[in-house]
Amino acid sequence: MDDKCSESLHWSGGASVLLEAGATNIKQFSSFEAGSANEPKAVFIVSTLLKGRTADIIKDIIGLSSFQYCVVFTAVTHTLHLLANNVSAEMEGNPVFEQFKDKLCEWMGNMNYTAEVMHAPLLFAPVSSDLFVSPAFGELFPLLSQDLDKINRGRPDKKKFGGLSDVDMHSLPPELQIEIRALASGLSAVFDLLNTREECFAVGPTSRIIAGELANHPHAKIRRKTAPNKASVVFIDRTLDLTGAVGHHGDSLVEKILSALPQLPGHQSDVLVDMLELTALQRTEDANGIIAPGCLAQPNESAARALWEAMLNTKHKEAVMEVRRHLVEMASKENLPIKMSLGRVTPEQLSSYIQLFKNSWKALESHSGVLQLSLATAQTLQHPSLAKWDTFLAFERLLLQVR
Repeated sequence: MDDKCSESLHWSGGASVLLEAGATNIKQFSSFEAGSANEPKAVFIVSTLLKGRTADIIKDIIGLSSFQYCVVFTAVTHTLHLLANNVSAEMEGNPVFEQFKDKLCEWMGNMNYTAEVMHAPLLFAPVSSDLFVSPAFGELFPLLSQDLDKINRGRPDKKKFGGLSDVDMHSLPPELQIEIRALASGLSAVFDLLNTREECFAVGPTSRIIAGELANHPHAKIRRKTAPNKASVVFIDRTLDLTGAVGHHGDSLVEKILSALPQLPGHQSDVLVDMLELTALQRTEDANGIIAPGCLAQPNESAARALWEAMLNTKHKEAVMEVRRHLVEMASKENLPIKMSLGRVTPEQLSSYIQLFKNSWKALESHSGVLQLSLATAQTLQHPSLAKWDTFLAFERLLLQVR
């Protein structure tokens, strides 16, 4: 499974979903991985086209393994595979997928072995009940003036675009066209699932192109006639309001956690939480990497989900108090010797509550999700960069006054 699909799975139940479905092993999508001799079946889950580097990695893994049955899921539709192969017209069946099935059998070394290739829109990650992100499109960025120069470079003088607002879908590079169409197709699949007809609005030239693609999607035309539900969809070029994305005026605990803690490797929307505090190990260089990191995504624990929603939807002060409340309730439930204290929540106080759990394996296992969120909070409150937060905010306010 590649990193982008892994991140979607990460927020949707994690590896346990695959293990409960019968998987015996989960590995990174890499040419350096392989199945063991007693693993005759493999499932590949990728967010990309089945060509180029993706096809090469699948070939390398199969070449190092003893597979007799391969299944490949791609998040890219067959229609876009046709477009990537310069076939504009629709064709009967799924010829590109059929060709790739033959390649899989060829790489396995026997054309009588079994191969399956299919599309699944594995593009989105539900971060909360009100928010989802799309790891597969984490690198999709609004068009800039430099992009206009590149687009105009290959056009005759009389057909050069005067501004980004004049650029249309067909003038974009082929790779960007496919990425935008993949996003529109994925959103269309979501609205199909919700049985909802969408009304699209766009702010910015890139958003206008994406909204147009979604509005013209074949399934969208059908939904507008039959779907009973209705929703407005607003696409916004983030470059039109960069201060909103990089400013320090948001009074959000989660924003500070995402800013202070290092990213979880291979992820764009989660952080690495140091779990050493819940062990008997000493903090030395030798201890680095021994303990698996924690994270923010806790989809399988109801108490952790409730705390995460509170952290996302309340102001910093209320969110920190909610973290403390959950720790106190958990410690009381497990009959741990907690010393109650009111007033301001400090990282030292949170750490002292968290450490009560490290000598009880049962309590650790039962409340793992809340403990990871609590550790993320304590580590953020202690982080050196947090002290700079208020300083940056003060400078931003001064700039606004000067303006």
